[in-house]
Amino acid sequence: MHKKLFIPGPTEVIEDSLKAMGTPMVGHRMKEYATLHGNVTTKLKKLLHTDGMVFLGTCSSTGWMEGAVQNCVHKRCINFINGAFSKRWHEITLANNIEADKIEVEWGKPITAKIVEEALSTGKYDAVTFVHNETSTGVMSPIDEIATVIKKYPDVAFLVDSVSSMAGLDLNFKDLGIDVLLAGVQKAFGLPAGLAVCAVSDKAMERSRTAPHKGFYFDFVQFEKYDKKNNTPSTPCISQIYALDQKLESFFGETLEKRYARHLEMATYVRNWAKENFSMYPDEGYASVTLSTINNTKEMDIPKLNEFLAEKGAVIANGYGNLKGKTFRIAHMADCTIEDIKELISWIDEFRNQ
Repeated sequence: MHKKLFIPGPTEVIEDSLKAMGTPMVGHRMKEYATLHGNVTTKLKKLLHTDGMVFLGTCSSTGWMEGAVQNCVHKRCINFINGAFSKRWHEITLANNIEADKIEVEWGKPITAKIVEEALSTGKYDAVTFVHNETSTGVMSPIDEIATVIKKYPDVAFLVDSVSSMAGLDLNFKDLGIDVLLAGVQKAFGLPAGLAVCAVSDKAMERSRTAPHKGFYFDFVQFEKYDKKNNTPSTPCISQIYALDQKLESFFGETLEKRYARHLEMATYVRNWAKENFSMYPDEGYASVTLSTINNTKEMDIPKLNEFLAEKGAVIANGYGNLKGKTFRIAHMADCTIEDIKELISWIDEFRNQ
């Protein structure tokens, strides 16, 4: 029996998306692909409120994380860490022989505007890496407040991982002054893994033109060159791009306002249930809209809970890393509905009360 995915990614993929992936194949240098590519990037620009470049990468989000620092850091980078994936960005930066420092806060806590201000006021950095929604902890840091601080430092590139937030809430690329905004489609988009999108600013493009060691695969200049022809430098994952085209069309059919309201409704429901029966792991006011990390105060056996849920046709996520067993995570994003969430919660309650 298929288990409906209530994990933070990959998320459940509905039949319409799977069917779109079955569209007959075309060559990536044929006009049919150019039409598809142009349709998808135009819709992504509308989603993200940008008239700049949006690139399609046949990779995981980690690929664009690497590409962002390769193309945009010329002097020194500051990596803000509050979980496993923000820590990964620091490791990626160092692995590329880029000078970098880290500022790390306790898991469960957000990166705040004050923390960013203190770091940038030193004048040491020309780039910031920031994870908006830390999937390992369920913490959503205040991007609006942080963006306001970074705008005071026009020479600093603002590199943002929105892997588990893009398409789950409104992210205005232009208004926030972001330079690189990246995400994989296997989270709030509700598509199979293997395709990642990356919006870049004019400033990021200028950085790329003079970057000394930016590698080959994620060279923004090459992506720009091909994107102007509605194409990609290397062979793209065409089937997934067909699915992304169909998915974006469904976003606008639902309307973005209703989509974002649906995500918030699900998050609110889970948070209220968690506070009544357990407690939330993130600091108050910083819980994610797309997934909830909940303290396992009742000491449930999470593997046994998942065995029980499997019989119902569902699965949730254990805590990440050191939080395994101490927390559990429920994703409420992509095509998930409030009815799905209510049913899942009733099953967890059934397990607890047996």
